[in-house]
Amino acid sequence: MRIIARRTLREFWESHPDAEEPLRAWYAIASQAEWRTPAQIKLRYRNASILANNRVVFNIKGNDYRLIVAVDYDYQILFIRFIGSHKAYDKIDSTSI
Repeated sequence: MRIIARRTLREFWESHPDAEEPLRAWYAIASQAEWRTPAQIKLRYRNASILANNRVVFNIKGNDYRLIVAVDYDYQILFIRFIGSHKAYDKIDSTSI
């Protein structure tokens, strides 16, 4: 999968250093994946939440942070839409962000 934009992850871990290692690990796995369906994502990330509008929520660092991506399965692209704490996550509409 091509991930757009890694810079969003980097900027987040620069202000939240405890998230750097888990985000780098997620990036390494996701960038090598060839997910064609939500079920394939769930095979690798059992705790991922599949949402409407091709959104997927990943729990990062033992569920300390939430990462939302929009998935284009045909073009094999993950668009990073949100990364933040649970408190910040609770304030957004995860299906439209």
